[in-house]
Amino acid sequence: MLIFDAHLDLSMNALEWNRDLRWNINDIRKSEAGMTDKPDRGLNTVTFEEMRRGNIGICVATQIARYVKKGSPLPGWNSPQQAWAQTQGQLSWYREMEKDGQLRSIKNLQDLDEHLVNWKNSQAETPIGYILSLEGADSIITPDYLEIAWQQGLRAIGPAHYGPGTYAHGTDSIGGIGQKGKDLLKKISELGLILDATHLCDQSFWETMDHYDGPIWASHNNCRKFVNHNRQFADDQIMELINRKAVIGMALDAWMMVPGWIRGESTPESMGVTLDLMVNNIDHICQLAGNADHVGIGTDLDGAFGKEQCPSDLDTIADLQKIPEKLRSRGYNEFDIEKILSTNFITFLKRCWS
Repeated sequence: MLIFDAHLDLSMNALEWNRDLRWNINDIRKSEAGMTDKPDRGLNTVTFEEMRRGNIGICVATQIARYVKKGSPLPGWNSPQQAWAQTQGQLSWYREMEKDGQLRSIKNLQDLDEHLVNWKNSQAETPIGYILSLEGADSIITPDYLEIAWQQGLRAIGPAHYGPGTYAHGTDSIGGIGQKGKDLLKKISELGLILDATHLCDQSFWETMDHYDGPIWASHNNCRKFVNHNRQFADDQIMELINRKAVIGMALDAWMMVPGWIRGESTPESMGVTLDLMVNNIDHICQLAGNADHVGIGTDLDGAFGKEQCPSDLDTIADLQKIPEKLRSRGYNEFDIEKILSTNFITFLKRCWS
């Protein structure tokens, strides 16, 4: 089955991890042997070849660059101008991959329809489709920069990432969206961008719901029912998104899948982290909704973690093809499985862009 992955940090891996995603995955792993600058060295799961092998023919691919103020413990850039420049470098990489025939930018309904037909008819000859998204809006120096980003192909944006941001408060912080956040939401609405609710802290989430009525999804966000942390959505947040016709992508970062995970100490094997936990999250949203229309896949694979912090039964992104059988074992029919793997997000885009 075709898989739509709603969250992959492809350009971050290329530019900050220095991974050529055109390489064979084992070659990348071998090239990083002995490197210690990042905990996931030699443990990556995503390459273009593995995406093709797993029939991940379309994805949401990110730009990401956090601006951090003086004294912040978070990693990031020391000015929004530096962060903007970093996203421009990431954009340049996407364009180079388009020139190389690896990727195709999908910006509108015509692009989407053409890509889906081409992928179905000639997968081997068709570039992987991607929708460009910005994870965290701190690199948007002023809302006017969002218009530049739109013209460059940006089609979705998350106002926050980790910590307090310029336009909203994100994971592990507390606070609202303020006037700057309201101005950003107005610009997002004017441009018809998709708002990504992922990473918004509870207060910023609800204030965003009060001030925004445009298209909204959550690209990679699991359920607080299973891991009681502000990074996950509580049931009332999930219901709010369901009522707004959103789709929520399920993520594969182990600490978001099982309670008590200790970074650098816990292992997927010792904590029982498998793809079945993703299916638990999928099923919970389906039970809340009373249907399978509002959940999808948003793995965040290689989002600053690798095999050391993802399901033990996943070696590469191609192993997402194990999900259909797991859903069948829970009683899901083929039509609903196809919705979860791809057509919920595709239908969302068709509705948004029509």
